[in-house]
Amino acid sequence: MAKKNKEPGRFAQLLKIYKMTMAADKTAVWWALLALAIGALAGVVLGATLGSATTAGFIFWIVTGVLLGFLSGLLVMSRKAEAVAYGQIEGQPGAVSAVMRSALKRGWRGSEVPVAVNRNHDAVYRAIGPSGVVLIGEGVRSRVKLMLEDERRKVQRAVPGVDVKFIWVTQDEEGTRLMKLAPTLFKLKRVLNRTEVSAIDKRLSAIATSMPIPKGIDPKRMRPQRR
Repeated sequence: MAKKNKEPGRFAQLLKIYKMTMAADKTAVWWALLALAIGALAGVVLGATLGSATTAGFIFWIVTGVLLGFLSGLLVMSRKAEAVAYGQIEGQPGAVSAVMRSALKRGWRGSEVPVAVNRNHDAVYRAIGPSGVVLIGEGVRSRVKLMLEDERRKVQRAVPGVDVKFIWVTQDEEGTRLMKLAPTLFKLKRVLNRTEVSAIDKRLSAIATSMPIPKGIDPKRMRPQRR
């Protein structure tokens, strides 16, 4: 029996991400090294001022500074890698699903599967959280606008009075860039508590799953709605 292909280990994955980031952003390693140097320098300064009384205290602060610098460098590389990853998929159909899958904070509910999609692959995603119901449009603005309005009416029929907001993920000046989607989402004004978020999510999920499927239609082979 042939052996199953082993998944790459954590170190191999990190190395792959590092190479991908360096290929797309040559400055990433310099920013990471700068963060490391600042941390180490801060450790030396603190050691000279706070731990100068003993050798052990001086060494402690230097080691602490180096560790903090190392962690800061990793954080910088992580941010750079995230920006590179989003940059590679930005503008492609389904790019928003990557954010919905990995970047939603605790307290937010959402799915990487769009709630609406048309034949041009324009899509609408829905997130529910402290800021209410947020509909995220992906695609050409003129086409997505109609889809967003349709989804807003559906949400307001299901949950009257709920606050519904729009976010446009486009590459034009008026839209939100993909890498800015999550921060933009979390900065919206809070209008719901945790109990209300859960109740609205359950209500909308129940309506979505209770919609009947016409006979003779395979849900796995359904085509997107046409406009």
